Amino acid sequence: MKNRRHSYFRALAVTVILFALLFSGAVMILNYVDDTSNEAQMNMVRDAVRNAVLTCYAVEGTYPESIEYLVEHYGLAYDDSRFLITYDAFASNIFPDIRVNMKGADIYE
Repeated sequence: MKNRRHSYFRALAVTVILFALLFSGAVMILNYVDDTSNEAQMNMVRDAVRNAVLTCYAVEGTYPESIEYLVEHYGLAYDDSRFLITYDAFASNIFPDIRVNMKGADIYE
């Protein structure tokens, strides 16, 4: 009788451990997919800003002074509740420094 009870608890322990391993693996995969998706979205926003900047330069002969100008005059659209765009326009004839980060993310990673 004790042998049967011992094997039952061993089987239960193995099942719980396997479930925990599978669950943690699924969580790790979902985190990886989420990180990859966020990075792809940031790259898309960065490319959209660069394209709008280059279009402005081609049309007007100067680089825009702000992101707001691109939104207003060149139809740039992005989710400002998710993304933080740092736009540093040094001069009207020098391509600006453009950085896109997720809001709430550590920008020094």
